[in-house]
Amino acid sequence: MRLYAAVAVSGFRRHATYRMATAAGVFTNTVFGFILAYTFTALWEERPHLGGYDQGQALTFVWVGQALLAAVSLLGGGFEQELQERIRNGDIAVDLYRPADLQLWWLAADLGRAAFQLLGRGVVPLTAGALCFELTLPTRPSRWLLFLCAVTLAVVVGFALRFLMALSAFWLLDGAGVVMVGQLLTLFFSGTLLPLTVFPGTFGDVAQALPWAAVFQVPVDVLLGRYEGTGLAGALAFQAGWAALLLAFGRLTQARATRKAVVQGG
Repeated sequence: MRLYAAVAVSGFRRHATYRMATAAGVFTNTVFGFILAYTFTALWEERPHLGGYDQGQALTFVWVGQALLAAVSLLGGGFEQELQERIRNGDIAVDLYRPADLQLWWLAADLGRAAFQLLGRGVVPLTAGALCFELTLPTRPSRWLLFLCAVTLAVVVGFALRFLMALSAFWLLDGAGVVMVGQLLTLFFSGTLLPLTVFPGTFGDVAQALPWAAVFQVPVDVLLGRYEGTGLAGALAFQAGWAALLLAFGRLTQARATRKAVVQGG
């Protein structure tokens, strides 16, 4: 485990070197946060308690979304493009010969990246939103700790989804299209654009059962205190279940891709 801990630290330090990009990201997240906040304010004034949220909760949804945008890679920007490039140019052979598991290596690096993005690009937008709007933020430290647990599971689920997308490059000449479709699905079904509870009927129930809900909707609802007791345990179990399932599927796909690379002489 020391190896993967070192990889995670390296991932943190790697992204910490891009100071100008981080500053630009903070500025962008904050500006879009204000745009979305005023949009949500107008919407919730017309439809109070839309999706079961009051206006303060809806605004909190906006600003927590901006805080998590980079950490859980809701718009991409994680490792998937780099891994696909290594598959295309053959450098993946070096990765496969390392005395380390390919999936765990990239997961550790992504956890390090996410930790930096949460601190570097998450704190300032959320603080700006709290200063300018009446947000519904918890006062109990235990709720924040539960939120961090939910965010960690969200990062793992997001990684598992993007790892599968990246592995498509073993079969496709260019997996960029798969990544783009994945990003669109993440934006729509994670609750980033609108809370999934706004979606009506069966469609809303299905959307909340998909893995993308574990990437954003669930962590925000944990922070808002919409889960208590067994409901809270169920929400975290929902995330953990999808994480385990997708990681297992990614491992099977990786094994099949590795055999394909060997057959092709890669």
